[in-house]
Amino acid sequence: MECEEFLSMVCGKLLGDGCIVKQEGRKPRFQFIHSIKDKEWCYYCYSRLKDYLPLTGPHYKRIEDNRVQAGYTESYYVQSRTQDHITNLRSIWYKNGKKVLPFEFLMKYLTPLALAWWYQDDGNLKKDSTIPRKIILSTDSFTPAENNQLCQLLKDKYSLLFSMDKQNRILLYDQFQVQYFLFLVRPYLHPCMYRKTITYCDIYNQCLNPKRTTIYLPAHIKLISPTREINEKLSVLPDIFTTIKSGAFYTNELLTFIESTKTSVTKKSYQITISDKNLQNLSMLNSLTGLNSSTLTQMCFIDGQPKFSK
Repeated sequence: MECEEFLSMVCGKLLGDGCIVKQEGRKPRFQFIHSIKDKEWCYYCYSRLKDYLPLTGPHYKRIEDNRVQAGYTESYYVQSRTQDHITNLRSIWYKNGKKVLPFEFLMKYLTPLALAWWYQDDGNLKKDSTIPRKIILSTDSFTPAENNQLCQLLKDKYSLLFSMDKQNRILLYDQFQVQYFLFLVRPYLHPCMYRKTITYCDIYNQCLNPKRTTIYLPAHIKLISPTREINEKLSVLPDIFTTIKSGAFYTNELLTFIESTKTSVTKKSYQITISDKNLQNLSMLNSLTGLNSSTLTQMCFIDGQPKFSK
């Protein structure tokens, strides 16, 4: 029963739309509800959890509601029978009848799989056309103090730099961070949730930037012939594609490097013409990673390679 995969899924579900309900005088039951548009996701969650929990359903539910245009809402819900393991989970996730964030449990089971289940339940991707702008995770049911600690946990575990908004939700704004988060959860996204990611087809259809552009590099990088030297360095950009395809791109070294580029260091600007091939690679990598042309170029100047070994 103490299966890491199972507890990761439960972790994501309880951070999201799942709950453990308890009526007076009765033992707790595990439950989750999804709107009819997420019927496939509801059935998928049921299929993955039913071997571990005594679940019944999914069951269709219609509620009359004059607040919505249709006059009613439709959903599917899953509820369990009682089980000692569910009783134990409630003791971990609930205090005085209210759901809380059990940080010791989260440190162990908030895996990328758990992140993905949480995101598919309670996450939202804001984008302009094919450009991701921010990730929103609805955490307003928890206290601001809990959410602050949750942001710190996500930073410690994954170097994800979430912040809180006025609605007590946690958000990612930085494009590199958004793409990194999507990289972590993408292997676990159900097809019905592809609306919450950026597809490679979207990326390939984007337009190229102008050939004449300005590149900003740290002042310690000395260039005599900027256009020629920068284009020569950019010739290794395909190596970054290789690391992305192999799943070896988002290393601790890379995350540390990206953070270092945000510190206040003297930079020099170079207005150059980028070759067609390098321009295409920069445009694609910008879409894939959220990194701008200057940061990608700076990576190419590190030991002559853009790779960051694990």
